[in-house]
Amino acid sequence: MTRLHELAAAGTSPWLDNIRRSWLSSGTFRQWVDDGVVGVTSNPTIFQKAIADSDDYDDALAAAAAPGKDAGDVFFELAIADVQEAADQLRGVYDATGHLDGFVSFELPPSMANDTAASTRATPEFWERIGRPNIFIKIPGTAEGVPAIEESIAAGINVNVTLLFSLANYEAIHWAFIRGLERRVQQGQPIDDVHSVASFFVSRVDTAVDAILPEGSPLRGKAAIANAKLAYQRYLEIKADDRWQALAAHGARVQRPLWASTGTKNPAYSDVLYIDNLIGPECVNTMPDPTIAAFMDHGVVERTVDKDVDQARRELERLQQAGVDLDDVTRRLELDGVRSFSDSFDSLVGTLRERLDRIGARGAA
Repeated sequence: MTRLHELAAAGTSPWLDNIRRSWLSSGTFRQWVDDGVVGVTSNPTIFQKAIADSDDYDDALAAAAAPGKDAGDVFFELAIADVQEAADQLRGVYDATGHLDGFVSFELPPSMANDTAASTRATPEFWERIGRPNIFIKIPGTAEGVPAIEESIAAGINVNVTLLFSLANYEAIHWAFIRGLERRVQQGQPIDDVHSVASFFVSRVDTAVDAILPEGSPLRGKAAIANAKLAYQRYLEIKADDRWQALAAHGARVQRPLWASTGTKNPAYSDVLYIDNLIGPECVNTMPDPTIAAFMDHGVVERTVDKDVDQARRELERLQQAGVDLDDVTRRLELDGVRSFSDSFDSLVGTLRERLDRIGARGAA
């Protein structure tokens, strides 16, 4: 048994925050699953690095190349094939855990983050195109994403709500999830196999807050975990609400908190800081592969997500007294997150277009 198995036994499912075609074909990914990885998340930045920084996709690009072929369409062909293969390799986990884990997440195009109508249209299209039960469609938890989340849940589509930084946004998307399930109940549709996770970002909060605080401040490195612990408390409060209890009586599955952005950015901090301190029931932690390796080597499995909650509240109060406006910080992080994924997607499409042009030129010669 590895520490990842112990982490899952403590209630926190370890997911891999990365995907590469060579890992799927070489057996590397299956080894991670044997070691205890029970899910995968992807995003435009992950695919940008996988495709731009390797030759994994050269054969597929050669096969996809055709005069006038749109580079964006080629990306979706490549990404969907990877998601399908990862989902197939995780199907045993999905079945063995009663559909609790074994999921792969696929993100909507970043251009849709602030477009409710486009997100609402695209979600069922990608859901049908991928054609696997053990997938999540990732929808950003922006104000415009909230109605799309409700519509998608009401349609019976599994949703990973991403780019959550603030407690207010976390609460808003959770009620959207509940409204979607309530609509299904009203229509006489089942809700016992509709799944959702709420991806609450962690390390980026510390990076942003630490930049505001003076050098040597004892509050540095405190904001992210405190913010996440209060999100978990809000999760417990919503779970105890009568509206949720009525849905639970119909077999509804909870929308689990997923701790995202858990790779430590500051080398002065522990490389397992955002794993060790957020362990507890009904959680997911999606980790980049170096963080998984670090946790397997020296992580500590102990229930911590609901430990020292009063201290977490005091730390956020002290941050406010120190001049840190956490609401402003999290708003900027959401905007920056959308922009970063959009930039990665644009860069990825540009790289694919160049490669397709080179393949076309060789073919013409």
